[in-house]
Amino acid sequence: MQPEDLVRDHTVYTCVMGSRAFGLATEGSDTDRRGVFLAPTPLFWRFEKPPTHVEGPGEEQFSWELERFCELALRADPNILECLHSPLVEHIDDTGRELLALRGAFLSRQAYATFTRYALGQRRKLDADVRVHGAPRWKHAMHLLRLLASARDLLRTGELTIDVGDRREELLAVKRGEVSWPEVEARMARLATETERALGGSPLPAEPDHARVAAFLFAARRTSATSGDRSCSST
Repeated sequence: MQPEDLVRDHTVYTCVMGSRAFGLATEGSDTDRRGVFLAPTPLFWRFEKPPTHVEGPGEEQFSWELERFCELALRADPNILECLHSPLVEHIDDTGRELLALRGAFLSRQAYATFTRYALGQRRKLDADVRVHGAPRWKHAMHLLRLLASARDLLRTGELTIDVGDRREELLAVKRGEVSWPEVEARMARLATETERALGGSPLPAEPDHARVAAFLFAARRTSATSGDRSCSST
């Protein structure tokens, strides 16, 4: 079975991500698609295991195998958690619906560390752009502000909302370069401080619910193993 066959025949969930999901799309924005596929269990009985992720087959399309996706979500990977909370779902089956029903099980205060670490990496890239070119990549600056606000609100409320809502115009002004770099830096610093303060009183649990996720994955693998997919079990 080729990787593209896994995406075509065994996808359980796909959504649109990027600017369109964030409510920041403008004319000419790409359509980034992310998905999750459940590799048939018999494929794991071979020496050569199925891939943990597949790029394509469509443009701007990327998918993870369910187990890898759950592993990353349990680690509070920002990109994976946002994928789970996209408002733009394009395809979902019963397994995908069970996955989305588990969204809360993946959320924990660990998000503070992972979102902050990711934000620091992006900030270093912006600082390098300023040193070399005299200005940051404004689109990246906009998305970093969005991410910082999302992390703060997640820790404050216990819920992850990725659509920027009424912050759209102020963020697009940053993308257009209409806000000075010192002002953008000040906003980033303020958001980082607010995020740190939110951590102390966050309603989120200290750890994600590993047991619930493990039970879901076990059940999905067992169902796949007994589904009678001859194309996977044949030699």
